[in-house]
This record gives sequence, C-alpha cells and structure tokens, in this order.
Amino acid sequence: MAIHAHFLHNGRILDSGTPVLFAGQIGLLAGWGVFTTLRIARGVPFAWERHWARMERDARLLNVSMPAKASDVERDVLRLIEANGRPDCTCRVVVVRNRGGMWEGPGAESGTDLIALTADSKEWGESVRLGIQPNARFAANEFAGAKILSWGQNLTWAERAQSQGYDEVVLLNERGQVAECTSANIFVASGSDVFTPPLADGCLPGITREVLLEQGQADGVRIMERSLYPDDLYSADEVFITSTTRDLLPVREIAGRQLRQSGHVRQKITTAFRAFVDRDISGRRLAAASR
Repeated sequence: MAIHAHFLHNGRILDSGTPVLFAGQIGLLAGWGVFTTLRIARGVPFAWERHWARMERDARLLNVSMPAKASDVERDVLRLIEANGRPDCTCRVVVVRNRGGMWEGPGAESGTDLIALTADSKEWGESVRLGIQPNARFAANEFAGAKILSWGQNLTWAERAQSQGYDEVVLLNERGQVAECTSANIFVASGSDVFTPPLADGCLPGITREVLLEQGQADGVRIMERSLYPDDLYSADEVFITSTTRDLLPVREIAGRQLRQSGHVRQKITTAFRAFVDRDISGRRLAAASR
C-alpha cells in the first residue's frame, strides 16, 4: 500500500516527502515505540478511544511517553484525512521514542514524535490460506501483548508464508498453543460457541477482537476465550481471522488441510459487528460536524 500525499508529524500536516526524522532517533533505530492501525470510514476513525487506550497501555509498559491528549490527536487525524481527501482508508498512528540508549542523537524537540499516515485499504479477498509457525510467541513474556514498533519478525513470517503460497501464518506459543496470526486474531466456531485464544496465550488485544468479545453476541452465538491447539482449528466448524482492515475473514485451509466453512455463525457475528461499526461511525460523524 502506498501512503497518501500528506502525513501528520507532531500536529503538522506535511507533504509525504518532507524530511523530519533524524539520525540517532532511538525509537527508529531500536523499534522503541507503539502504534495502531485505524479503519477510516466516511471520514472518521472507528473505535478511536479503544485504539488510543491500547496505545497508552502499551506505552506505559515500554516507558514511552504519549505526547498529546487523545482528543487533540483525533482532531489532527481528522485534519489529515481531509487533507488527503480519502474518507475511506486505513490510518497508521505511531508514537516513536526519541531519547535514551547509547545511540541517542541531537535533533529531538521532544521526548517522542507522533506520526500518522493514511493509505488505501487493502483488498484481502474472500478467504485465506494459513501456514503454521511454531514457537513464534513467548506467552510468558511481559511484552507479549504489546503492539510495538519492532515488527520485523511478523513481517518476515508473513513474507515467508506468502512465498509458500499462503496468505498468512498461525503463530504458536512455546506450549504449542495457538496465539494469533502475524497481523490478525483468530477465532474458531464449534456449533454456536465461538472461541479465541486468551491474552495469556500470547496474542495481541486486537480492537476487532475486543469488540466481538464485548458486543458480538448474536442470535444465540456465544463468543468466549479458550486456549486452542492446531487440532482445534482442523476440527472446527469454521475458522476466521479478524483485524481492523479485514473484519471477519474466513479461513479455508491451514497447513495444506482443507477446513469446513459453514459460514453460518461467522455471518451472524459479521452482521452484528457491522451494525456496531455503523453506529460508531455515525455517532462520530455527528460529533465531528458539531465541532
């Protein structure tokens, strides 16, 4: 995905080619910072408060200071969306730590930089094929559930999976349990019960995952946390992955094994989730118009 013509840097809207970063910016050299990916619909960000709360939580864990109030950054993101003229897109918000460590350099005006950029949303297709990566998450690590800038492992696993003909890869923890995918949470349906791995098994607390656990119950469907193993994926009535840009995307194959795809439960949850998104977006548009 190519980024759009303008980006946000510490409250300023700049041309995407404007040089604003500097040598010795420790957050870039060491992946020291936090980020989130937002769905932008009809000119406003979905679930903004949930995304910001997760960034604040992860920033505290990594000793990264958040540079501004959530409401101020939200207004800046709205300005960025308007400047780029893309009311339906994907937005990445990044907080980069500037100081600390032996490679700290001059040029930092503050302890952190806040950067936001937008791009056209990716088309993921109608279903996906997944590989499996053992020992990819250490669930006992205190940073296992933090969404941090050091993303190279995930990108490498995803690239490798795609070179092998898969779309994504299931990451297992040190106990052989399912944690997540490189950029998505994973769910399985068994009858009317739907399960997703608990955070204790090493997955990130995805915003779509959070909404489904809180709001996704529909027509007798129950969504719960439960530890899962690869055999649970193979035997499930259906498997799907979720993320900000995917909604609920069915899985048709894992490690060469074809899966059942009844779609019945996922369709019910998808209907409930999209109704929630529409209510959230409509409320934010009204709020933005009244400012």
